[in-house]
Order: sequence, then structure tokens, then C-alpha cells
Amino acid sequence: TGGHTTEILRLLSCLSESYSPRHYIFADSDKMSEAKIRSFEQKRAETFSNSQFTLDRIPRSREVRQSWTSSVVTTLYSILYSLPLTYKLKPDLILCNGPGTCVPVCISALLLGLLGIKRAIIVYVESICRVETLSLSGRILYYFSDYFIVQWPDLKEKYPKSVYLGRIV
Repeated sequence: TGGHTTEILRLLSCLSESYSPRHYIFADSDKMSEAKIRSFEQKRAETFSNSQFTLDRIPRSREVRQSWTSSVVTTLYSILYSLPLTYKLKPDLILCNGPGTCVPVCISALLLGLLGIKRAIIVYVESICRVETLSLSGRILYYFSDYFIVQWPDLKEKYPKSVYLGRIV
């Protein structure tokens, strides 16, 4: 929501038109992201005439300050909701950057890969604001992502699998 959307749109602004169609997935309680994405895509269409995208909402896996116990249930529900969507989209690449919404989508994609249906490459970019520690999503997806990008050298030292590219957003 908000900051994560701004960061991911900055990353997407560097991608060529070959990354199309783009499928945006965000939490159903997120009120800001849809307008930001539509504005971004409208500007992108001025440069790339064949620009295609979709918007999908899924249940939020964890609300801010939600208890850990109840977040297990809501995350499982979000995964079950994400599975048919991920199956329908069958993405080649999942680019995500931190909000809890990305965890159910990535787990759904991993399940599709394990079932031999479709393997997606998962690229996780830790938020620029995570200087010394990983976010909860980062701590989970560190083990499952194909590429795990951090934006601070201290995180690269703590998490050797990560890739440090400097500030990219």
C-alpha cells in the first residue's frame, strides 16, 4: 500500500515493453494502489502503444498489528484465494517488493511449480527502508525466491544469498 506501490512502479518504469502483459495484484483493503497503477499505466501507454495490464485484488494476508495466530488463518485464506488466480495468470516472472500480499501469491506460484503446471521466477526486492533487518515478507521469501535483492550493503552481509545492487528505487 502506498510506499510499496510507489517503489514497484519505479522499478517497472525501467522495464522494456516486452514485459507485457503486466498483472498487478494487491490487497482488497488497499485503497490507493489502484489509482497509482492506473496513472502509471496511462503514462506508459503514451510511450508503448501495446501496453497491457490487469488489476486483481486478493484478501490481505495480514493487517497491521494483527496477532500472529490469527494471521496464520488469514494468510492461508489468502493463499487459497490466490491459487486459482495464479493458475489463471500462469506468470513467467513475479516481481514483488515487500507487502504481505506478495507472500500468498509467491506461495501459490511455488505450488504450481511443484505440481509441474508452471514454474515462475520469483524476484523479491526488499524495500529501500529496510536498512538493517528484513521485513516479515522478506524473511519468508528469502528462502523461496530465485533472486532476492537488497538495497543496503549491511543486509547483503547478513543474508549471503541476497544480491546487492545499491539503491534501485
